[in-house]
Amino acid sequence: MKHYLLALNKYDVFCGRASRKEFNRFIFYNTVFVLTAIAIDNILGTTAIGLPYGIFNLIYVTAITLPSFAVAIRRLHDVGKSGWFSVSLLLSVVGIVWLLILLFSKGTQGENKYGLNPSELAII
Repeated sequence: MKHYLLALNKYDVFCGRASRKEFNRFIFYNTVFVLTAIAIDNILGTTAIGLPYGIFNLIYVTAITLPSFAVAIRRLHDVGKSGWFSVSLLLSVVGIVWLLILLFSKGTQGENKYGLNPSELAII
């Protein structure tokens, strides 16, 4: 949970690097919270017509959008790529697959042009 909170606290930090552990745990908890928001919408009957999600999911997804982009860009920095690689989502299915491979691959060892290796820092 501390990695999720760390990513939330760095919602406006688009420089530096995010470790694979920080990114993976952020994705895990984010998925749990999205599913929880969907469950709450279904239990309370606040879903949109014909959709399984509603206002609670919309509020959560809106709130988490900026931190999600920030942690993804820092994760791309960890593998030595520019944050602009996230634009590859707009290209095609191939772009999405390539982006996912980059996001879940092992980061570069030691320091790169985006900073120190977060896995080697004492914080985590």
